[in-house]
Amino acid sequence: MTAGSLIRTYYRHRFAALFYTMILVLGAGPVVAALGLDHNWIRLFLELNLFVAVFGFPATRRSALLRVALVLLIAARLLAFAVEGHPIAAATRPLVLIVALFATIGALRFALRTQRVDAEHVYAALDAYVFVGIFAGLLHHLIEQTWPGSYVSSGAVIPDFSFTTAIYFSFVTLATLGYGDIVPQTDIARGVTVVEAVVGQLYLAVLIARLVSNAAHAPGESAS
Repeated sequence: MTAGSLIRTYYRHRFAALFYTMILVLGAGPVVAALGLDHNWIRLFLELNLFVAVFGFPATRRSALLRVALVLLIAARLLAFAVEGHPIAAATRPLVLIVALFATIGALRFALRTQRVDAEHVYAALDAYVFVGIFAGLLHHLIEQTWPGSYVSSGAVIPDFSFTTAIYFSFVTLATLGYGDIVPQTDIARGVTVVEAVVGQLYLAVLIARLVSNAAHAPGESAS
């Protein structure tokens, strides 16, 4: 199998590959914490998944410029991870949020802008859901770093609101599980949490309705 055919095969199944990779990385978070390893490894791999998702956008003149900017951002983030405390780390975090937003929109558009729903479109919809959780986790972590004490546990400030803790809180909120072990304390933290919970509720309902509608009205399908 040639390199070209491998690339084409990956491109046809990129959303499935992204989904399983992200689930694997997210599942590794508790293991990393239990082993006392650096949480930044989880962040690095999740960010790389976001970058890969944006690289998978259809090739256009605009996306070509986006890819160039993305390569520069990847290089900057790798430098930030390699050199602890490098000022470029704080400077590029908002840019990673933008990449996460682009990845979410791209996956959602791919999932919904079709009349023939197949496995790859379902995986794209699942990816968009996971991207929302990652985007919100990045935002929660940025809020806590900017305004320490925005999130508390049992009424006390969390001494180490790490990225993995932010991701955990994000997905608990997105799935509306409501464990209550971490509570947003400031107005901006509460606002982001409320919006995320609403998006988590509406996303699945709207998504399922849209995919079912697309499948029912696909060309060649008989009307019920």
